Amino acid sequence: MLLLLLCACAGRCEDSPPKYETATPINNVVQDPRTGRIYLGAVNAIYQLDSALQFQHKAMTGPKLDSRHCTPPIPPTCQDAKQTDSINKLLLVHETNGSLVVCGTLFKGLCSLVNLSNIENQVYYSDGKGEKTYVASIEESVSVVGVMSTFPEKDDNTPVFLVAKGYGSQDSAKLISTRILQDYKDLVVFENIAEASSVQANPFVLKYLHNFRLAFREGSFVYFVFSRTMGSTDNKNFTFISRLCEKDIHYYSYTELQLNCGPENTYNKVQTAYLASPGKKLAQHLTRSSKYGKVEPWDKVLFAVFSDDEDSVSSALCMYPLKAINKALEDLIGACYGTQGKINSQMAVYPPYISVTGFCSTTQPELAAKNPCGADFLTSPLASTPEFALKAPAVHEKKGLLTAVAVAVENDHTVAFLGTSKGEVYRVHLSNTSAAYGSVLGESTGSSVNKNLFFDTSQNYLYITTAQKITKLPVQECHLKTTCEACMKQNDPYCGWCVLEGKCSTMSDCKGANVTNGWLWSPDQQCVEIKSFVPPNMSSRKTQQVEISVPSLPVIEDGRLQCKFGSFSESNAVMERSMITCALPEPAQIPPTPDKQDYVEVPVKIFVDGKVEVAAGTYNFYNCRAAMRKAENTPCMSCVSSNWGCQWNIHNHTCSDNDRSIDGAHIVKPQQGASCPLFEDQVPSLIPVGYKTPIRFKGKNLDGYKDKKLKIGTELMKHTEEPVVSEGGSQFRFDGYEFAYDKDQTVDVFFYVKDKDTDKKIDSTLNVTLYNCSLGREDCSLCKNADPKYQCVWCDRTQSCVYLPPAQLPHLASTYSFCYIVKLKQCQVSPRYGPLRGGILVTIKGSNLGIRKQDITRITVAGVPCVHQLDRYSVSTSVVCEAGPVDPAKPHSGVVEVVVEGDKKGTSIVSFTYRDPKPEKVQPDKGPKAGGTVITISGTNLDTATKEDLNITTFGSEITCKVGEYRPVKVPSDPLPVMVKYGKHTGMEVPRAFQFHENPKVERHFPDSSFVCGGRVIVVTGTGFDLIQKASMRVLHSATEDCPNLPNHIEPLQDAFSKNDTVLQFLSPAVNGSSQIHCLRAYIFLDNVRNELRPFNYHSDPIFDELTKKVITESSIISVTGKGFSKAMTAPEAKAFVGDVECQVTTLQDDRLFLDPPSTQPKARSKRQRRDTSSDLLELLIKFGNGEWVVGSVHYERKYEVPLPIIIPCVVIPMLLIIAISVYCYRRKSQQAEREYEKVKHQLENLEESVRDRCKKEFT
Repeated sequence: MLLLLLCACAGRCEDSPPKYETATPINNVVQDPRTGRIYLGAVNAIYQLDSALQFQHKAMTGPKLDSRHCTPPIPPTCQDAKQTDSINKLLLVHETNGSLVVCGTLFKGLCSLVNLSNIENQVYYSDGKGEKTYVASIEESVSVVGVMSTFPEKDDNTPVFLVAKGYGSQDSAKLISTRILQDYKDLVVFENIAEASSVQANPFVLKYLHNFRLAFREGSFVYFVFSRTMGSTDNKNFTFISRLCEKDIHYYSYTELQLNCGPENTYNKVQTAYLASPGKKLAQHLTRSSKYGKVEPWDKVLFAVFSDDEDSVSSALCMYPLKAINKALEDLIGACYGTQGKINSQMAVYPPYISVTGFCSTTQPELAAKNPCGADFLTSPLASTPEFALKAPAVHEKKGLLTAVAVAVENDHTVAFLGTSKGEVYRVHLSNTSAAYGSVLGESTGSSVNKNLFFDTSQNYLYITTAQKITKLPVQECHLKTTCEACMKQNDPYCGWCVLEGKCSTMSDCKGANVTNGWLWSPDQQCVEIKSFVPPNMSSRKTQQVEISVPSLPVIEDGRLQCKFGSFSESNAVMERSMITCALPEPAQIPPTPDKQDYVEVPVKIFVDGKVEVAAGTYNFYNCRAAMRKAENTPCMSCVSSNWGCQWNIHNHTCSDNDRSIDGAHIVKPQQGASCPLFEDQVPSLIPVGYKTPIRFKGKNLDGYKDKKLKIGTELMKHTEEPVVSEGGSQFRFDGYEFAYDKDQTVDVFFYVKDKDTDKKIDSTLNVTLYNCSLGREDCSLCKNADPKYQCVWCDRTQSCVYLPPAQLPHLASTYSFCYIVKLKQCQVSPRYGPLRGGILVTIKGSNLGIRKQDITRITVAGVPCVHQLDRYSVSTSVVCEAGPVDPAKPHSGVVEVVVEGDKKGTSIVSFTYRDPKPEKVQPDKGPKAGGTVITISGTNLDTATKEDLNITTFGSEITCKVGEYRPVKVPSDPLPVMVKYGKHTGMEVPRAFQFHENPKVERHFPDSSFVCGGRVIVVTGTGFDLIQKASMRVLHSATEDCPNLPNHIEPLQDAFSKNDTVLQFLSPAVNGSSQIHCLRAYIFLDNVRNELRPFNYHSDPIFDELTKKVITESSIISVTGKGFSKAMTAPEAKAFVGDVECQVTTLQDDRLFLDPPSTQPKARSKRQRRDTSSDLLELLIKFGNGEWVVGSVHYERKYEVPLPIIIPCVVIPMLLIIAISVYCYRRKSQQAEREYEKVKHQLENLEESVRDRCKKEFT
């Protein structure tokens, strides 16, 4: 198990970017340019990683016993000394002696030197040298920057570093200092070697609030980028860059230049900056702007990100060529030497930190050239006045806060990588119109990207640091795009389409990139395309060669090109200039023409070396035979009007390819549809259902059908066809059909005409409208409202609307009705109750209620006039009126009457009653001031009027409605009355019924992430939740600059499943994983109160690998691999099932998790497991919230269990046999031993007898 855990710690997904996470927040990051090693300065620790972010060494820097009030080393007598965290303030690579400068907040800001090869080996540290060696700040919020330099001493350069830091209440007052890195004369390591009171004195540091963001060395100068105030009371920040001569130990040359970003210095506070070369294209753009003079590709440009000073809701990127900065600084110094600080008669220079008169009083211009690094008579720093700030336009703007910038040049184009306060990094192509492109790098973690954003030594990877993690990501992902279109869509300056290799790559990774059109740059948005074909199309009955124009194809040698049509024809191709000649497929190979089409599209692909597709398109093979079928009733016109130049043969009724050799009156040539035989101009054009109506029509161009018998038909009558009768000349008729149709009031009927002998269709545009009077006209008024052209009338006998033939008009009065009877439908008066003061709308439904709104002459309810609402009238079926007030002394109940023009009256069966409602009680009686509380009002007669009259949620014996927002300041409010309004004039009040309280407050939430599958338990804590009736978690799409609106976006929502006054619990809603998940924002809705959960991030669902170890043994653990596990899940939350038995997830890492399977094999399988699978196999299911993944099937190791009756004989019998054999062997051995004993005994006796006899003989 230990071995598995070790393997898990070392395991990585192949496509997972290198990253390293620290236990504490990261403050600073630096890279050793020689080795590529990365050093992280974090709280209480320094980390050493290799270039792949593999851990090498770690040095602890805290916590240690320290006190702000005691001088290090901290003595035992220091009373307020306590264990204090060490926050890293500065990391610098000291290449000369292979050490790393490390400065932190402990011990007054002391520094140390550690070995670059192994930071655990300390090169130098001393805490007993006193205040002169205090370098950094003890306060976390104070910014500190530094840069390596040298101090010229005779013929030797002594290594030093310059440090700039803001104000700290208990720090040294040195704004800028030069610290030595080796003992020198009387100076010790880290002691300040330069004394310059102008920037190392007390009075100014607190007043100006310096915030240093970058220090760098270029040429013979050292630069610092920072923001500060002007020392006035408004505390508005301005951005400056200051410059020092590297050899100026007295800081005489210290000069500040104000940098303005955006119009009117909109973005006034610098966040960070990056120095890089602009590249050829951007240099040309800067030169053309004529603001900075000529800028060369190898010059240096300062790329800085700024924010507005107020609330940092917007940011921008601005660029300043270093040449322009230096020129502006030299102009300031020259003005001070030669023109009393003025440029063009306007004051350009002032002393920023002191108030003196006669400053810059000299008029000796030559001094500037003689003393480029100042002189001792310039005793104070210089600064530009606001009017002479160096101004730059915002080349890129963004809502939100930018916190990091890094710039790289690829193929003469410049790309800026911008980090945000949300933990994302995106890319901007800097050009004439700078724009962001591609996907977002990094993760939206909610923590800012560290300002130390930089590339690896190859410039191919970017190191992104957030709160406790550093990640190494490629600057481009060209290879992930597999088509030219996808490659172009990126707009990535790094990428292009490698034509002859058929891949998206960088230029350096494309072998044919040096050939014209061999590598197509992504921002150009141009793939290799087939521009045209010669001929543009071909008959499916012919074949020949085709010339294909491909302008953007590189020159390719003969023998390497092939053309492929579909999957059925392939041939070699020849290229001449940009034209490729290929052989078309044989007619037999061409696919059949699809239905409803007269051509077939065949894919055309051009290959290099038979495997790399370089261009694709479609070629059309047309079929004139199919062209005549596109419009079945007009085959001739369909044929000759097609795009393919087809001709029509009247004699044989065929459509064929245009053939100039065939001519005659029976041939209709292409685009001559007016010469086609045609039947048209039918009379009448309206036909009623159920009546056989003769139809007359005309014919033209019918010379080819003289003496032919014709017939007519329509699809509506299926196979019933009628003869066509010629009336002479161009006039024809047929007797018509008696149609039956009841699906719609009207329908268009198209007729075809055929040659009776050949059954071939002749072109016909005959079309009539069939109509049904009875459909949708159920009463007399609706019938009378029909369009007069239909000749519909109401029949009293059949009580239906019917068509009346003109011949029956004289009998109209005796048979057909003029709609005398007005009928009101039973129970169709709504509402049936109204307040005594009226003012409510009453809807009355019936029939024959007129055909115009003006037909309604009078309406009464319970004998009270009711005002007709003309705008809500529906023909014949419905009227709406506003009830008037009733005299309390008169009867309050009665029928509803409607009088229609002609004094025709209808009376309702049901009654309308006047009564006043009496609301009495309100529940609940309190809610938040934001409103949204749904209250229920109970009482007597509350179901008076209608729901619309009250504008409420639920209407009946109890009334339900939602409370609005309470705007007065006093909270909680006094008990307030609840007013129920019925219509315009009636309001009933419940006194002291409801009280508003403070809105609920959300204080914190955890966890702060979820997978897109949702289902993770989110706990929200706060106060006042008992007031809330409905708490829900909703996910909205943030419509920002980089998150455009999504059409038809559904807002996922989950209601709280647990609630009390201080804690809410939700299951995170599932969201669409294909949408832009970095644009999703999570909100808690508490009735009308809305709170955004910050931070809260959605992550793509994890990916699980197929399970490799599938056998479960005793005491074994299961290891599941994949990636993205820990982004939004922990081991206690994760669930795993073997079969239907849950097992514990013991360890969860980002790319691996471990779980303990059940000790015995589960008897039941998973419900989703198929019954036809092996009974021994059990599904292993991993569940993260709503997401479920079956990662494989497992089975338990077989154990052969023998029944006890078999075990006993199998054990006892061999045991008895062994004992018997042992006894037998023992008896054999014992008998043999006795025989041997007797034998020896006899031998001894014989020997004894022999010796005795010998002795006797010798003695005698």
